[in-house]
Amino acid sequence: MKLRAQYDRGAYSESRRAFKLRDSPDPMQTDPSPQGGNGLSLTLQPELLARMPGAGSANRPETDEDVRVSIGSGSGATSRRLRAASHSHGHTHSHEHESDLESGESSSSLSELRYLLRWLKKSLPFIVILCAKLVIQHALGLAVAVGLFTTFMYVNKSIQTQVFLHDRRTKLHCAWLLLFLTSSSLLVLYTFHTQSLYRCLIFANATIDSQNFWEVLWSVGVTNFILKFFFMGLKCLILLIPSPLMTYRRRGQWYMLIEEVGQLYQVIAPVPLWFRYLVSYDEMDTSVGLTLGILLALIYLIMKLLALYGLSGSLQKQLRTFFSPEVNGAPVSPAQIREAGDICPICQADFKQPRVLVCQHIFCEECIAQWLNQERTCPLCRIVITDKVHKWKDGATSAYLQIY
Repeated sequence: MKLRAQYDRGAYSESRRAFKLRDSPDPMQTDPSPQGGNGLSLTLQPELLARMPGAGSANRPETDEDVRVSIGSGSGATSRRLRAASHSHGHTHSHEHESDLESGESSSSLSELRYLLRWLKKSLPFIVILCAKLVIQHALGLAVAVGLFTTFMYVNKSIQTQVFLHDRRTKLHCAWLLLFLTSSSLLVLYTFHTQSLYRCLIFANATIDSQNFWEVLWSVGVTNFILKFFFMGLKCLILLIPSPLMTYRRRGQWYMLIEEVGQLYQVIAPVPLWFRYLVSYDEMDTSVGLTLGILLALIYLIMKLLALYGLSGSLQKQLRTFFSPEVNGAPVSPAQIREAGDICPICQADFKQPRVLVCQHIFCEECIAQWLNQERTCPLCRIVITDKVHKWKDGATSAYLQIY
């Protein structure tokens, strides 16, 4: 009887527990995602959690609320977002690294600039004192150099202007240029008469210290300017010749010949000075110094011979041009002149000795000759008229300073 009663109580308790489980909601039920995704949420009852093996009181939730676990397909999107976030973090890190490098380079350049400015600030007084000392010691030489250069630029520009005006040139101005060049040259030679600089003009040595490099350089530079003034004076004499005695085309040939001869003379003039300086090179006071001096002098002579060879070829071409007649275009008939309008397109005046080019454009002979001194094409249609441009026909003088 006792056993039966215990069995009935056990069956009753089991049936009651089954009834409660039937009436209670599903311990694992789906819950739509509050964010509207495709995920799946499972709700776990506290009783089920309490019956799970290994679930102690420490892991039991303190409240009786349901525990929800989200399971869904959004995990893939979440992982993609995580990867994108990590990728963007990597890019951000690389950009930050590059910006750090650029800022480091800019900071280093700024530090170098600050260091340079500090050095200049500390050294500026010494530089100013040194420059003032040099200016005071060589005040006369600097003044002469500036005066020679400005004289050359002024006369050279004035001669080109007078050549461009041809018939309208001012003979009084040409005479003034000739007088100015002569007086400037004589003044320089008289100021330094103790050095006998005039001897350099005739391929002789001046009375200077042959061991001083700067004295030799000074003598060569002054001699070069004096020679330029001499040949520019010859061009002024050509300008003073009346137009009936010499045409514009012939004047241009004379200008070319004078300039070529002048450049050749300027190349030869400093040879004695430099040769003497190089041969007497005896800083070591031994045979080695003498050998080195002779070797340097030979190298100098070889360079001079090469320069003279190039100038001699140019001079030969100028001589052929000087002695050969120069013809620009062909004679023009009266009918062609009437068709052209009796007005030269260059000077905008009546034609004087008109010439027609291969492109059938008509110009004054002197106008087209002056144009072809600088250009190779027709002034109107730009067709090539000649293959070469004759330099120095405009009366210009080369500004190249021959110092060796």
